[in-house]
Amino acid sequence: MTGDAAGRDGAGPRGQRETAETTSETGLVDTIVRSLDAETRVEFDRRVAEQALRLARHCREGRLDTGGYAVGIELEAYAVDSEGRPTTVPEQVFEEGECGKELGVHNVELHTEPDRFTAAGLRHQRAALQERYERTRDSLAAHDCELVLDAMWTVPPTEGSAAYLGRVEETDGVRVARNMRTDARYHALDNETIRRAGGAVTLSVPGVEHDFPSILVESLATSMQPHLQVPSGEDFPTYFNVAIRTLGPVLALATNSPFLPADLYESVDGDAATRIVDETPHELRVAVFEGSMNAAAPPGAGKVRVPPDLETLEEVVTRLVADETYAPFLSEPDPAEEYPDPFPELTHKRGTYWRWVRAVLGGEVPKGADGDDLRASVRLEYRPLPTQPTVDETMALDALVVGLLRGLVTGEHPLPALPWNDAEETFYRAVDAGLSADLAWVDAAGERTDEREHVYDEVFEYARRGLADAGFDRATADEFLRPVERRYETGRTPSRWKKAAVRARIADGDSLPDAIVGMQREYYDHAGGAPVVEWPWPDTGAVGESER
Repeated sequence: MTGDAAGRDGAGPRGQRETAETTSETGLVDTIVRSLDAETRVEFDRRVAEQALRLARHCREGRLDTGGYAVGIELEAYAVDSEGRPTTVPEQVFEEGECGKELGVHNVELHTEPDRFTAAGLRHQRAALQERYERTRDSLAAHDCELVLDAMWTVPPTEGSAAYLGRVEETDGVRVARNMRTDARYHALDNETIRRAGGAVTLSVPGVEHDFPSILVESLATSMQPHLQVPSGEDFPTYFNVAIRTLGPVLALATNSPFLPADLYESVDGDAATRIVDETPHELRVAVFEGSMNAAAPPGAGKVRVPPDLETLEEVVTRLVADETYAPFLSEPDPAEEYPDPFPELTHKRGTYWRWVRAVLGGEVPKGADGDDLRASVRLEYRPLPTQPTVDETMALDALVVGLLRGLVTGEHPLPALPWNDAEETFYRAVDAGLSADLAWVDAAGERTDEREHVYDEVFEYARRGLADAGFDRATADEFLRPVERRYETGRTPSRWKKAAVRARIADGDSLPDAIVGMQREYYDHAGGAPVVEWPWPDTGAVGESER
């Protein structure tokens, strides 16, 4: 999901997951009931605590140190029919396209296996992601569907967006969202969240105020997630804290979801429609993810948020244990599995622990071993970025993130001196205003600055430094970074294009819903081709510093 329902994004190294899928209605309901049972929760928490003690010991002993960097990436997308409406991905596609399932029946995930953080490794990541994209696209095409690289679907399905996202039926007191994948983890999480939230998830953004009876609303949004394995657990907190302080400047270059489905908006036009376009955040994916997964939490205590700074690697484990348990499942050992997860319940709990920067600890041990041969690592998941229009732009942001984090840390940049509160505020300003956001930064001289040009000069300088540390020559670093660097130079980001395209249609007399649908169909024509800076730019809607 976005980033991501229970177990979506990492029940094991590089997205390996324990399975809880069921094929029958009765089996699904029974599994959900067991998950929601008080005895299950008590036993689950007991196992989590026991596994956490072992993993914390590994942290203290340095047994997650690898001595090297590695990279990986996850990319989410959605399928549409010939009319551009979200549609169910056929089961055959998941076998033919080497893609994974996601929360909604219309969602897919593409991911790569980890590679060493080198120029050759990142090239291999790009080639692997492109291959999976093309295979999934071609497989969907054989079923008269299209794969879309986009951060939010907005063309309504035939029955309407509210009906599609809200089609929920109840069996024996258990709610089943009909357009959610039949994975019991998703449905258990849905039942628990909605019950705690008083029966509904509320989205409140400019132009839309709507209650949904399921967390399936989160399946509107899709994301990309760079992963960076760090050589040393002792150094990991520095990478983590630096990552938090880069969220705003990096997200501002990536924003791609300023609109919800068109039929959720009132049919306004003219100045009223333009005012909504001006007011809507550049990255509604953040509002959708936080609004759905934090529906039952008090302000500031939700599962989706900017995490506080880390002091030690072991603190990663204690935070995970302390996080409120949602939708627990108990593992059952599989004697046929060669390398079982040594921390299955702890891993499952991480699948409901969403932070915009997240640590993943652990690995695999040979069957029957006591942990002495632990093959483990510590990696950072960088989670705020929306899906991009092309694979090359996706990999440009990936290179920017992993290069920037490595460059800032190995270059001993004083960015950690930026107060955490200022970093959090900068992130949400980028969510709201995109590339026009006011940024907070501490520069290489240790001086506080909010001067945008100076901030981005350092962002790209230190990204290149990190790539150079990984063995990239200047030409290769330029090759990877160019698609995203051009966004800063031209002021053209996907969300700005979308806003400008909608404004242009409103100026031509379209209502807001019609303008959003027209924009989205044009986006379909461009996505997967040239980078957004090369798309025809709508005549209406400036692209300057003040653009909203």
